Amino acid sequence: MKLSNLFKGDPVIWVIYFFLCAISLIEVFSAGSMLSFKGDSFWIPLERQAAFLGMGTLLVIVFHNIPPRYFKVIPIFLLPISIILLILAMFLGSVNDGGRWLPLPFGLSFQPSELAKGAVVVGVALILAQLQRKDSAERHAMKYILTITAITGLLIVPENFSTAALLFLVVYLMMFIGRIPWRQMAKLTGILILLGAAGAAFILLPSEDSPLYKTSLTHRAITWRHRLQNHAARPENPKDYDYINHRQEAHANLAIVTSNYVGKMPGNSVQRDFLSLAYADFIYSIIIEEMGLWGGVFVLFLYIVLFFRTGRIASRCERNFPAFLAMGLALLLVIQAIVNMFVATGLFPVTGQPLPLISRGGTSTLVTCVYIGMILSVSRYARRTKERNDPFEKRKPKAQAVANNATAVKEEGRKEEPITIDL
Repeated sequence: MKLSNLFKGDPVIWVIYFFLCAISLIEVFSAGSMLSFKGDSFWIPLERQAAFLGMGTLLVIVFHNIPPRYFKVIPIFLLPISIILLILAMFLGSVNDGGRWLPLPFGLSFQPSELAKGAVVVGVALILAQLQRKDSAERHAMKYILTITAITGLLIVPENFSTAALLFLVVYLMMFIGRIPWRQMAKLTGILILLGAAGAAFILLPSEDSPLYKTSLTHRAITWRHRLQNHAARPENPKDYDYINHRQEAHANLAIVTSNYVGKMPGNSVQRDFLSLAYADFIYSIIIEEMGLWGGVFVLFLYIVLFFRTGRIASRCERNFPAFLAMGLALLLVIQAIVNMFVATGLFPVTGQPLPLISRGGTSTLVTCVYIGMILSVSRYARRTKERNDPFEKRKPKAQAVANNATAVKEEGRKEEPITIDL
């Protein structure tokens, strides 16, 4: 089988995917020294990440061979399943890294919020596509979108506020792209501003021993409060950080400062031994420490190219659903990546969002690979649409056949007829 038949779809997306996988293997292996120490094996971080990326690549190949129209059934089945899993996680799951995880056999675990994000994005794309009219989407499209988003988000927010906020932001931008009427968007924006102000007041104003923070739904408000206060009071000089109470932020900033722009080269990080999540939430600071400023810019460049390339693919689609689907998934991946980078560089409070495809992960890595496969599927659909609609593309096979025939006639004319003499 030819590689061209196996890796179909947009070649730029494939190149970005393999670059991110290569960076992930290098940096997780380098930043996972603490995992190596705990597991009593130097190769454990690399082996685990390689296994998940290998499984993820198989998922990419499978999903990019599925026509986009079949993805319409995903929210019908996956949204109810995701909601059920989120409810089960609230009662049966364990808390780890600011999220609820359901236990699986063989010592594995599963984060339902990762599945729920994708289900909501596909559902929103389907609603926007089905309710598009000539000038804008129908007015009641927002009602359906906010219903599924609110139900899912409210189940995520008690343990993982940043994931719920990220999901709402992606949905908001999808509604903007999906031509929801301006008046509805303006009203929604005002409501969101009021809710944001009320949420900030709830987090920051009561005393820390207030009974408001003692319920099962609000117990993490204290953590959110500390993160906001720590970010607001962060010192300008990394040497002035409190390395006991603000250890992660301090060592992440120290990793960036000591990179000296050119980096220490992969495998030579110092701060990885002090950052408990160097291989996950703060892997971008380790990338800058080892690969320098240009390495950090290159990683950012890959995500930006992914977003704009997906936008170009979406613009080639003649149907609404594939276009909205591709843009929604690209927004989800790129915004999450930017949030992670902002946290690692001290521009945003600590959130716990991994760097897509690069951070060490199980559920997040596999789900991200599914997203990439779906974007590639849309790129294949868009390419076929272009070939069908472009008159030049239509003429290419015929023109090539004419050229081949002309060449054959020319070659035939060069051959001399054999001379026969009858005796």
